[in-house]
Amino acid sequence: MSQESRIVQLLASPAHRFEGRPQDGPAPAPPGELVDRVEIRAGLGIVWDRYFGHPAHRDAAITVIAQESLPPGAGLAEVRRNVLVSGIAVDELLGAVLTLDSGDGPVRLRVRRRANPCAWMDVTIGPGAWRALRGHGGVRCVPLDDGVLRVGPVTFTVSIPDSG
Repeated sequence: MSQESRIVQLLASPAHRFEGRPQDGPAPAPPGELVDRVEIRAGLGIVWDRYFGHPAHRDAAITVIAQESLPPGAGLAEVRRNVLVSGIAVDELLGAVLTLDSGDGPVRLRVRRRANPCAWMDVTIGPGAWRALRGHGGVRCVPLDDGVLRVGPVTFTVSIPDSG
């Protein structure tokens, strides 16, 4: 039996919620940050997201995490990643290009580095989450194409770029 791959949630948030000290709690979530569809721009990220076009985040403009890494009930609002997928082992894809197609054409994401969890995870998910998510906190990617991703079934391919 094969597992269907899906985009479970999408987050495009104009606001940072994890500022200051975790024990003080996160800032309130802006309305409408969990969306059914996101627009992606090559090299820039997700339109309307807090990291869109930000020079310091160009090599990590989009974050992807596997639902299988999260405890039941946790989602993007708790981990502040952009794309929650199921059926794709994203933590194993460092250096690869992940291509996602949710019906509007393929969008290629170059997987640059891990999206390491932080102490906020113990606040937003629960005690022990920070430690449990080490090595499973998702990946930071550079979008290589303009395109659209939608919540729902997704086809994906993984390729390893030539090093020369």
